[in-house]
Amino acid sequence: MKRGFYTIMAAQFFSSLADNALLIASIALLADLGGPAWMTPLLKFFFTASYVVLAPFVGAFADALPKGKVMFVTNMMKISGCIMMFFYEYLSIPGMPIYSTVIVAYAIVGLGAAAYSPAKYGILTELLPPNQLVVANGWIEGLTVASIILGTVLGGALISPRISSLLLSVDFPIFNTGVDTPAEAAIMVIAVFYITAAIFNTYIPDTGARYRRQPRNPITLSRDFINCLFILWKDKLGQISLAVTTLFWGAGATLQFIVLRWADSHLGMRLDKAAVLQGITAVGVALGAVLAARFVPLRKSLSVLPAGAIMGTAVMSIILVSWMPLVYTILVAIGMLAGFFVVPMNALLQHRGHVLLSAGHSIAVQNFNENMSILIMLALYSAMIGANIHIDFIIIGFGATVSLTMLAIIRWHKRNQAHADSLHLIGLHKSESAPGSH
Repeated sequence: MKRGFYTIMAAQFFSSLADNALLIASIALLADLGGPAWMTPLLKFFFTASYVVLAPFVGAFADALPKGKVMFVTNMMKISGCIMMFFYEYLSIPGMPIYSTVIVAYAIVGLGAAAYSPAKYGILTELLPPNQLVVANGWIEGLTVASIILGTVLGGALISPRISSLLLSVDFPIFNTGVDTPAEAAIMVIAVFYITAAIFNTYIPDTGARYRRQPRNPITLSRDFINCLFILWKDKLGQISLAVTTLFWGAGATLQFIVLRWADSHLGMRLDKAAVLQGITAVGVALGAVLAARFVPLRKSLSVLPAGAIMGTAVMSIILVSWMPLVYTILVAIGMLAGFFVVPMNALLQHRGHVLLSAGHSIAVQNFNENMSILIMLALYSAMIGANIHIDFIIIGFGATVSLTMLAIIRWHKRNQAHADSLHLIGLHKSESAPGSH
C-alpha cells in the first residue's frame, strides 16, 4: 500500500472515533436535559438526513478539490457542531425545548460527515488499483469499526461516574460557563479527537486526479445526480452491491439503538455499560472485515451474499439469552457476518461506481441510498418505541426483515446471471467497460 493510504486511515480513524463517542455523549446530554426516549434515535436520524439532502452536491464538491482538502474542510464542520453542542444553553432555539439544540448540533456534525464521506472513499479509487480495493476496504472498514468500538467505549467511559468525576474536578477557566455535567466534560475531550483528525487531513497527499469542471447550478447538480443514480441502479453488478450496502447500513444504524434498549430492558445495563455491547458487535465486524480482505478477492465478492441472510437470523436469537458469555458470543458472530459480507460489497460498488461514474459521484450515490435506508429504519424504530412496542417484537421483526431481504437479493442476482454473465465485468477499467456494455 502507498504511504498516503495510511495517512487517510489515521484521519478516518480519529474522525470516526469522535463521531461515535459524540453520539454516546449526545444521548447522555439529551437525557440530562429531559428529552423523551423516542427522541434518542432522532439524533442519528438528523445526522443521517444530511447524507440524503446533500447527496446531489457532495459528490461534485469532492471531485472539485483535492480530496485531502475536502476532508479537512468537512472535519472543521464537525468541530463546529461539537462546539455548538457544548454551548447548548446559549444557542437554544426560541420556542423550542432546550434539548432540541443537541439534535441540531449533531445534525451539523452530520453535514460535515456527509461531505467528508465521498472524499474519504473516493480517494481510494484514485490512489489504488482495482485489485487492491478489497484489501483497502478491509483495512478501512476494519479501522472504521475499531474506531466505532473505541469511540463507543470512549463515549461510555467519559460519561461513567468514575471518569466523569475526574474530568469534572479539572478547572476549564477559558469557558465562562464551566463544565458542569459528565456529558459536557465528555464533549470537551471528544473535540480533541476531531482536532487530531484535522491535523492528519493536512498530510493527505494530492493524488493528481482531476475531473471536469463541476457545475454549480443546484438544478444541474440534481439532474446529474439523478442520472448517476439511474446508471448505478441499472448496472447488473452495481444494483446488487448497492442493494446489499443499502440494507446493511440501515440495519446497522438501527441495531446500535436496539442493542442499547435491549441491554437496558433485558440486562438492566445503564448507558455507559450498554455502550460496551455496541463495541463487542463492532469487534465482530472488524474480524469479519479482516477475513473478507484475506480470503475474498474482488472477483468472488458476490459469493458472500448468504452471510447476510444468516446474520438476520442471528440477530433474532439475542432475545433468548441473558448469560453474558453467550451474549458476547452472539454479538461477535453478528458482527463477523456483517463485516464479512459488507466489505466485498463495498469494494465491488466502489469499483463499478468508479468505472461507470467518478469517485466522488459514485460514493455520493452510495451514501444517498444507504442513508435513505437509515432514515426509514430509524423513523420506523422511533415510531415503534413511541408506540411502546416491546423490544423483543422489534428485534424479531428487524432480524426477519434483514434475512428475507437478503434472500430476495440472492434470487435477484441469480436471475441477472441467468440472462447474461455480468461477473466478467469485475476488475475491468473504464476503457474496458462502459455503461452500455452490459
